[in-house]
Amino acid sequence: MSDEMDRQNPVAPPKSPYAVRLAKLTAGLPTYDGLDLDIKAYLVRDINAFAMGDGTVRVYAGLLDKFTDDEVRCVIGHEIGHVKLQHGQKRMKRALQQDAALSVAGTASSGVRNITQSELGGLIQNVLSAQHSQAAETASDDYALNFMSAKGYPQQACPAAMDKLASLGGGGGIKLLQTHPDPASRAKRMRAKIK
Repeated sequence: MSDEMDRQNPVAPPKSPYAVRLAKLTAGLPTYDGLDLDIKAYLVRDINAFAMGDGTVRVYAGLLDKFTDDEVRCVIGHEIGHVKLQHGQKRMKRALQQDAALSVAGTASSGVRNITQSELGGLIQNVLSAQHSQAAETASDDYALNFMSAKGYPQQACPAAMDKLASLGGGGGIKLLQTHPDPASRAKRMRAKIK
């Protein structure tokens, strides 16, 4: 799925301003919590980011345009949290259950079935659009706060990032806000936790 996402989205070349900035703000972060990281930027204007179990972390140009370095670091920590807490596996399970192409009839002969390239595209969309649970987001927010503390980054960047999302989402144009809980409430909760 990581390779397919990279085929579907333009990855910032190493000398692009996005790649240079991301490399600089993640210097010294080749691994974290036992996960080998492959952090890159997508030249996509959406305000979004994601991580996968193989250590893939992708940050969209739209997010890099709006967020400070420490806010981006918090987002990266949050996405790593989703991986380490196995939230992606749960989203994958829900996406597979929604995917009619992977029905019981299709797997009856061997119990295992290969996914075709066209099915993979649909599966990726189902995974990315799957609703995040409040519990998963809260757990990943807490993971991000711990990540920031462990790496010596300011924890206040996390609620600041949520405040920014809340202010940017007023027009309803941010896809991320369609699948995530209210960022203003998350910011308030994180500030209380930091205190």
